[in-house]
Amino acid sequence: MTVIRTATAGLALLLAAACTAPAPPRSQASTATSTACGQPQGRTQAETATTVDVIEQAYFCILGNYYSGATLDARSLLTAGFVALTQELNRNGHDLPEATMPALTGDRKADWAAFEAVYRKTTDRVPGLRDKLAIVTLEAIVASLGDNHARWAHDVERPPDYYDGDGYGLGLQANVDGSQVEGNPGVALPPLFVTTVQGGAAQAAGLRPGDVIEWINGSAPFIDGKATPAIAALYPRYPEARPVRLRLLRQSTGRRWTVTLKPGLYQRDLAALQVVQSKLLDDDIAYVRMRGFAPDSADRVLKAISRLRKGRTLAGVVLDLRGNGGGSPTEATRLVSAFGHGKVTAYQCTVDGKCETSWTDDTVELVNLPLVVLTDRGCASACEHFSSAVKDLRLGRLVGTRTAGVISGPAQPYLLSNNTTLGFPARHHLGPDREVIDRIGVPPDHYVPLTSKDAAAGRDPALAKALTLLQK
Repeated sequence: MTVIRTATAGLALLLAAACTAPAPPRSQASTATSTACGQPQGRTQAETATTVDVIEQAYFCILGNYYSGATLDARSLLTAGFVALTQELNRNGHDLPEATMPALTGDRKADWAAFEAVYRKTTDRVPGLRDKLAIVTLEAIVASLGDNHARWAHDVERPPDYYDGDGYGLGLQANVDGSQVEGNPGVALPPLFVTTVQGGAAQAAGLRPGDVIEWINGSAPFIDGKATPAIAALYPRYPEARPVRLRLLRQSTGRRWTVTLKPGLYQRDLAALQVVQSKLLDDDIAYVRMRGFAPDSADRVLKAISRLRKGRTLAGVVLDLRGNGGGSPTEATRLVSAFGHGKVTAYQCTVDGKCETSWTDDTVELVNLPLVVLTDRGCASACEHFSSAVKDLRLGRLVGTRTAGVISGPAQPYLLSNNTTLGFPARHHLGPDREVIDRIGVPPDHYVPLTSKDAAAGRDPALAKALTLLQK
């Protein structure tokens, strides 16, 4: 499973084994909803142009396979696509009279035919924009689902000199991320402050953890206690390169100053790229940091605990899942299984309430140690699958803050005829108690937020609370 800004890696893992079906012939395209996307057929080839035929294939693929596709009003997809089409025309100075939204009746096939006729007539007038118009239209159709696990994956331009593991942006992380600003859950309380300096412009400008960000490009990050869209400027994505101006306060000295940071490519600390890190705390606590549910990551966590356990008696395990953007639901289930057997870890349900049950893998050896899990609003998707199971099944205690609420369901991949990948859930995720977690998140047993003063002083109050719980 995955996350939109913070959970993209999780979806990428699931899209690796994509499904494919050839685009139907033009004479059959409007009626071949069942063949809009199908079973896996070999490796992905080079991406080709996105056309209206590809948009059609994606449209019927969604309606035939998305978990609420049977009840979805298809007009919402086509309306969103047409809005994006006209906006892109306007941005390029082409307000064409042909670009008039056709009347839609609710008949999925007839509405597509009406949409396609206007789309072709419009794009034929601007052949130089045809590729871009197709891309923005399809992106908008997928985005209109409002689903954090729905994604159309196509070639994304990378910065020159990019190397695997490099970061792009301002080189900082704050206590509120972009997904929260876009409407995902999690109570974000003022002030906005730097939690991590990763490199790049932020490091060059001398920013430190704990520095309070009072405004961004002249706008307040909070209004009436609610995060504002201004915060999104802290997380630019390539090729966005507009400088970001910040006013900062360093509480320890009272210094106020402004700084302009230009987005760019920077080299990240290699340690931050390790999926699993471990160490011994207080001579008898196994601390394991897990940054994602990548293939084999559950076994790596268990091996780390085993190594730390060798030659000593452990009092418990602290599993740090803060900032864990998710990944494989299989890995989440496998890790839960090390702390409990014979348990339901989640349900995957269709729109009509028919559910598949996910059980623990009881071939996994039990750890038999007390468990505390550290969570925050960066814990998403498969991370929430694991965290909700630990909480509901009383396998351990959660410490920190509420999780992201980015777990609509495990994404299923479909390879479109231009060799781009469409991914979305065929079933909706529910927790072990059949509770909805998507857009709500998993609340901790012990709410221990990080403050700006903690960040400035290098303190970790959530970890300190976890150690106290395990030492009782």
